[in-house]
Amino acid sequence: MRLVLFELVNFINIIKLFMSSPIIQAIKQICEEKNIKQEAVIETLEAALAAAFRKDFGVKNQNVKVEFNPETGESRVFDIKTVVADELAEKYEKEKEEREKRISEGEVLEERREERGGAENEGEEEELRFNPKLNLSLGEARTIKADAEIDEVIKTELEVPGAFGRMAAQTAKQVIIQKLREAERDSLFDEFKGKEADLIPGIIQRWEGRLVLIDLGHVTALMPPEEQIDKEKYTPGARLKFYVKEVTMTTKGPQVIVSRAHPEILRKLFTFEIPEVSNGVVEIKGIAREAGSRSKVAVFTKDENIDPIGSCIGQRGARIQSIINELGGEKVDIIEWNDDLTKLIANSLSPAKISEIKLNEEEKAAYITVKPDQLSLAIGRGGQNVRLAAKLTGWKINIQGGEEIIKSDDVEKAEEVSSESDILKEEPVAEKKDKEEDSVPKVIVRKEEEKKEEDEGGATK
Repeated sequence: MRLVLFELVNFINIIKLFMSSPIIQAIKQICEEKNIKQEAVIETLEAALAAAFRKDFGVKNQNVKVEFNPETGESRVFDIKTVVADELAEKYEKEKEEREKRISEGEVLEERREERGGAENEGEEEELRFNPKLNLSLGEARTIKADAEIDEVIKTELEVPGAFGRMAAQTAKQVIIQKLREAERDSLFDEFKGKEADLIPGIIQRWEGRLVLIDLGHVTALMPPEEQIDKEKYTPGARLKFYVKEVTMTTKGPQVIVSRAHPEILRKLFTFEIPEVSNGVVEIKGIAREAGSRSKVAVFTKDENIDPIGSCIGQRGARIQSIINELGGEKVDIIEWNDDLTKLIANSLSPAKISEIKLNEEEKAAYITVKPDQLSLAIGRGGQNVRLAAKLTGWKINIQGGEEIIKSDDVEKAEEVSSESDILKEEPVAEKKDKEEDSVPKVIVRKEEEKKEEDEGGATK
């Protein structure tokens, strides 16, 4: 990179000796290294040439702009001004004389508004004022161009010098470095801003305190503690997929926040792994997730010939298994979405069998009745099953089995009942089947669980 900058500075020193092929090669090399557009590099060169010109040959109140042609190696320098009414110029001259007079008398004055950078308050409409660097009075403009009009831009071409001095070359070099950094930052920000809410691969780089740094290629992303999965180990060098949660611009460049715990990571994985989801035949209607432990995904299809649950599982569980592997073994319950809220709540509490459901529209609460031997199964280990069902449906769920009444937001009581109950410990279908056959994924399917429960019920009797 230093070699490229050194070559560019040499090109700036003697503009007339520019040769097209080395310039184009240098520009292409910078574009490839910094991942920026060729137009941005050319704008950087023009800004550097303008800075060098002002340093050695500039005159006060010149608005110097350079037009550089990389094909021919030629540069043209212009003084660009906008035409304004004569009254503005006259008012400026009167104010200038008054200020000089007051300063000569020893009075300390405030800076002019244009020197402070425009309107004092953001959103305040700035009064139109004459600026000798940017503006030209109509009378002066018509001495240059007879038919000049107000608001017209007058470009006066300036003589191009044969070479720049050492200080001008140093100034040009600093401008090039600064502008290229800004262009690189903007390019990276635009690239990753477009990837927000997407799933991208990355490599674990290192830990900094509780932050995990992720190498995404051109950018090092951050994964804060709340976006990490507690049980997941982030070993440097490990390759994982990350959900891009947020991209912001900071003084040091773009900052990318990624997540492994975000619920939408499941939607993206389903889209990647399941063709019926990616082409829209099977829709994901809802996701409830406790990262690293268990998730519930509600799926739906309008095609009567397609089984949405079977499509997501795949042959011998191949499709869902790849998703589970990517999530480090997190259990995934796939349930069928139903517009009938009663059926949806019953499905969401799978694999438990529901005896009765009553809905309270005002409280947005569902009152569920189950048999005593289904209570532990409906609640789930640590209250997880009912908690996820409540998240998925958006309704509060109260479960009654025998004399016990459990609320979805009463975690402590749910955990107590679940841990103390020895009637039936909740164990996902896949976890049971894994003991017999490793190829079956850790996924709960309502139909399979009902059949399993019938078999177990018959055996108990």
